[in-house]
Amino acid sequence: MFQTLRKAGGSLVMTVPKAFIDQNGLGEGSQVELHLLGTKMTVEAPSRPRYNLAELMAEMPQGLPRVEGWDEMPSVGLENP
Repeated sequence: MFQTLRKAGGSLVMTVPKAFIDQNGLGEGSQVELHLLGTKMTVEAPSRPRYNLAELMAEMPQGLPRVEGWDEMPSVGLENP
């Protein structure tokens, strides 16, 4: 794939293909990592962290207040029963 460099202020810029943006969940303000090796430049999107409930719960502070009657409260949105 060829890209044309354009002048923007004192820099040269090129566009990032939409497929790369969509595939990696990028948007305006996203950061990517550039790797330079001689005449080659690669762009790497940072990997997204994967969480699971057990890990997230382990990081919660102890002694959080419990809402009495929470389990008996009626649904108010699109919650699944």
